[in-house]
Amino acid sequence: MSDEITGAAVRKRVTLDGQLLDHWEREARRLEALAEGARWSWVARRLQRKAERARAQGAVFAAREAARRPPDGETAPDAS
Repeated sequence: MSDEITGAAVRKRVTLDGQLLDHWEREARRLEALAEGARWSWVARRLQRKAERARAQGAVFAAREAARRPPDGETAPDAS
């Protein structure tokens, strides 16, 4: 039982930036899958462009997440 409690405390906190990063990565994968199955090449190109824009959006939030992480060797301050 105590392992469950400490395991929950050790988990990384999910930020809004992290959630948005996951969302845009999933959206890009979804659009690429649709592009692969597109019947017409103009539809596939449009979906690929949308996937590229989704990855660019994800990169913005990835940079914000990276800036939030403490440098190597340092620990994050306790939230308590």
